[in-house]
Amino acid sequence: MKSIKGGTEQPFRLMLDRMVPMRDGIGLSADLYIPNGEGPHGDGSFPVALLRTIYGKQEPRYIAWTRAFMDSGYAVVLQDCRGRYDSDGEWDPYVCEIPDGYDTHEWIGTQNWCDGNIGTFGLSYPGFTQSAPATLRSKYLKGLVPIASQQDNYGHHRVNGVIALATSMFFVAILRKSLQTEAIAQLDLNALLRQLPLNTALEELGDSPYYRDVVAHEKYDDFWSSYSLRDKYSEVEVPSYFITGWYDSLLHETITVFNGWQANARTSEARERTKLLIGPWSHQAAPWGKVHLGPNGEFEDRTFGPDSPGDAIAEHVRWYDTRLKGIDTGMDDEPPIKLFVMGANEWRFESEWPLARTLWTDFYLGTDGRLSAESPEADGAVSFDYDPNDPVPSWGAQYQSIDLTGPRDRSEIETRDDVLIFETDVLHEAIEVTGPIRATIFGSSDCLDTDFTAALIDVEPDGKAIILCEGICRARFRDGTDDPQLMTPGEVYELAIDMWDTSNLFKAGHRIRMEVSSSNFPRYDRNLNSGGPIGYEGPEAIKIARNTVHFGTSHPSRITLPHIPTA
Repeated sequence: MKSIKGGTEQPFRLMLDRMVPMRDGIGLSADLYIPNGEGPHGDGSFPVALLRTIYGKQEPRYIAWTRAFMDSGYAVVLQDCRGRYDSDGEWDPYVCEIPDGYDTHEWIGTQNWCDGNIGTFGLSYPGFTQSAPATLRSKYLKGLVPIASQQDNYGHHRVNGVIALATSMFFVAILRKSLQTEAIAQLDLNALLRQLPLNTALEELGDSPYYRDVVAHEKYDDFWSSYSLRDKYSEVEVPSYFITGWYDSLLHETITVFNGWQANARTSEARERTKLLIGPWSHQAAPWGKVHLGPNGEFEDRTFGPDSPGDAIAEHVRWYDTRLKGIDTGMDDEPPIKLFVMGANEWRFESEWPLARTLWTDFYLGTDGRLSAESPEADGAVSFDYDPNDPVPSWGAQYQSIDLTGPRDRSEIETRDDVLIFETDVLHEAIEVTGPIRATIFGSSDCLDTDFTAALIDVEPDGKAIILCEGICRARFRDGTDDPQLMTPGEVYELAIDMWDTSNLFKAGHRIRMEVSSSNFPRYDRNLNSGGPIGYEGPEAIKIARNTVHFGTSHPSRITLPHIPTA
């Protein structure tokens, strides 16, 4: 053990690259930050905050958090996952984190500088490294704080069977030890994303078995279930504090894990004390992100006010004080969900998701681009051409991009001929929409397969069109991915589109708008419209689809909004 010395002695001990033994003899490198002094028990031991990461344990963001945690009386362990950076072994994405996480808990818990209480932290993949090993129930693990976590990657790298292309490609590329940030910056990412066939698109960068598996496994099978939490919530016995943002690429997955944990965890303590925090943030523009929000929660096209930025460190410390130190911070007395209502720009506590008082309200597509809560009368249809060589660009919402995510203005996108617009009259009274958003589209095509997309937009009085959330349905998967069925050209199909979740007050003077189209690229892979095997066809397979949206009494295309009545 060494103290780091400059002009004065540091108030902590630092042990670098301590190899933590795993059950198979592999050592995982950890940096230990231990406050000086006797600690809360007078024996030099402290409760411990643990990060297990694939992004490098000396990432500056987490070093800053480490100092704050030590100032609050916690020792901190930062560990490289198996096969990453300074750790030994071969990295098997996600699967290896379950036993490795448990073995790390057991090792920390027996060290003389640990008082037997461990809390965990970390964003994205390090969110999963917290929740997955919790199913093995180390007695030392007392509380988790997964930020932007997932149940499994079937809802992250494939969404209802559609490939989340940009996320999947970037995830594989950035994690190559031989292809780090400087090299990635030299790549033409747009050209890389357009490479066909998809299954070989990354070959020039080297072998990418995980990416190839993402392309190959279009339905939920053993590849995805081998590390999934879907059937393991009943194995969890500690509470978790889940945190995400309305514009986070892992928003929907985080809500899914929270609901599974709260409903099915092994102990009443885990079920009743698990929390969920959702702010007006994206994956990176957030209290934890590399893109820092301004004092008024400024995004490029919308501002959420001085209460919106949040304090990730303070939330962690409050949770750790409750779970690891037994301090009554009042947290256990609060309702389980705290969410930010955009538009109103205020925080509110809730008890469940979806909210019990939701009034599910259908807004129907109609002639002349109308969107109305009144039942449709006249039948109608509108057609457009979808060309995979000229897809609708991803722009805002939960697209995992540093620059193009969040509450972006879609006005320019909406001038395209392949983007259909349906909107309400100007609202005379405000309408709050909080909860899951669903669309039902009656669609047809002259091709064997195609996609239909939907987006929910808040149109401001000045015409700015702010996206809230969006979704996609691949026609062949309209009845699920277990039994894909191609289309019969010209036949009308009822297509359900999961648009994820939001909380927004549509103010008086605004309009509610819905976009319908057939592509969202590169957030999702392009449907080539051929009906061929997804991911294995080259550019020669591309067909331009003539797609039609049907509406009216016979075909009630609609968006279902969770209307929350005002008190």
